[in-house]
Amino acid sequence: MAEAGTGFLEQLKSCIVWSWTYLWTLWFFIMLFLVYILRVPLKINDNLTTVSMFLNTLTPKFYVALTGTSSLISGLILIFEWWYFRKYGTSFIEQVSVSHLRPLLGGVDNNSPNNSNTSNGDSDSNRQSVSECKVWRNPLNLFRGAEYNRYTWVTGREPLTYYDMNLSAQDHQTFFTCDTDHLRPADAIMQKAWRERNPQARISAAHEALELNEIWPRIYYGLTSPSHELLLFVIDLIDRCATAYILLAEEEATTIVEAEKLFKQALKAGEGCYRRSQQLQHHGAQYEAQHRRDTNVLVYIKRRLAMCARKLGKTREAVKMMRDLMKEFPLLSMFNIHENLLEALLELQAYADVQAVLAKYDDISLPKSATICYTAALLKARAVSDKFSPEAASRRGLSTAEMNAVEAIHRAVEFNPHVPKYLLEMKSLILPPEHILKRGDSEAIAYAFFHLQHWKRVEGALNLLHSFRMIPYPLEKGHLFYPYPICTETADRELLPSFHEVSVYPKKELPFFILFTAGLCSFTAMLALLTHQFPELMGVFAKAFLSTLFAPLNFVMEKVESILPSSLWHQLTRI
Repeated sequence: MAEAGTGFLEQLKSCIVWSWTYLWTLWFFIMLFLVYILRVPLKINDNLTTVSMFLNTLTPKFYVALTGTSSLISGLILIFEWWYFRKYGTSFIEQVSVSHLRPLLGGVDNNSPNNSNTSNGDSDSNRQSVSECKVWRNPLNLFRGAEYNRYTWVTGREPLTYYDMNLSAQDHQTFFTCDTDHLRPADAIMQKAWRERNPQARISAAHEALELNEIWPRIYYGLTSPSHELLLFVIDLIDRCATAYILLAEEEATTIVEAEKLFKQALKAGEGCYRRSQQLQHHGAQYEAQHRRDTNVLVYIKRRLAMCARKLGKTREAVKMMRDLMKEFPLLSMFNIHENLLEALLELQAYADVQAVLAKYDDISLPKSATICYTAALLKARAVSDKFSPEAASRRGLSTAEMNAVEAIHRAVEFNPHVPKYLLEMKSLILPPEHILKRGDSEAIAYAFFHLQHWKRVEGALNLLHSFRMIPYPLEKGHLFYPYPICTETADRELLPSFHEVSVYPKKELPFFILFTAGLCSFTAMLALLTHQFPELMGVFAKAFLSTLFAPLNFVMEKVESILPSSLWHQLTRI
């Protein structure tokens, strides 16, 4: 019985929804016809005459108050709608209409089972959007002590947000620590140091770890007959200070030269530690985890040394170090060393080598980045940009090379639409964060900060890119990539400092109800002002407007009265 009653209610509801969807026009005319038929017993004509007499006796002050109140109410609605739109990105009236009124008027219910069963393609798209909103470590991140802190000293602004630094602290704990650190005093100190929020506390802990490692050789040489096992133990403790040197190079060194010296000391310690853990990695899970940590430490040190060489002008040396590192550890793609290599090769103008790297990493099965897409576009643009002219191309059409360049730029802009603003210097650059969001404003800043000079070096490349400055609206659907994720703005606001205006894509259009209430507020305010200044003239204008507005209705009423018999109401009452 309950199921039957539920089914009946569902059918009744569906009938009502159907009637409201398709028969609302018929209902409207039926209501008008009933009002017309019942105009005599309802005394509609007398009531309209009374209202008209009442309105004629009103003074202009009443109309000024009426229009002023309407303007005030619409202004308050406008302020609330604007605040709600700025905070939540949607119109409050529109949201209420879609969420509550649309299902009653025949709209699609978001909670219905039919909508919950999405296709495999939609599920894959949603999963891709979630993965694209993942935050990645910036492969070209700067040094805190030598670059970020110097910016703070000069400008008084903090270039890194707490969220960004907290992500870096998590990365350091993942890369530079393991479960056996508590067995070694220096590593135990560094394990706590990576969790410290205060930079001075981290630096002090690193110095403490180095001093602790210096004590053990003194103890060893002070013994009369030290054993071989004790010697190995002391050597192991000494080599365990690589992470302390890393921390000091990153945060205490005030110049790149100082950071390079500290990284070289860290490399010496890290290589010895890596060799020993490599021999013991198959002796158990504990040794395997330790070897994994030592591998991360060694790769990190070599990569930062290559970046130091690049910043100090030793670009060829940096390229060699990066190539050797990629050959030695080909499976460690999490550091994205190929993006460092691409930037260094562009500095050398070794475009053939750049194309070779792109051929390996610009693969459909590999995750894309702004560096990959825009570097590929730069190489294609380089082949045609020096002779490209929009006027000539519009007359004769695009050649094959020009078409390839345009398609490459279109692909790059679709992947990250924020980059052209920075490459064309339509928006000021800031220091890139330590973490980036792919396809977001943070990735655009990180790319343009290092690659703007390479685009300027290729003659005509920026002019070719300039034609894409007004994109992005056609790219919103996603032709070459998945549709642009909607979560980038929130993540970028967490990654980028507050003094930077975050680039938002797609641009949010003002909802209709904000524009409507703004127009209503302005119109009623203007009416109030005109009525107050010119009451007699506005009265004449209002009467003329109302008579013109109701003229078609009066004409229809006269035609209906001439067609219908005058005794129709009496005949209906008899029936």
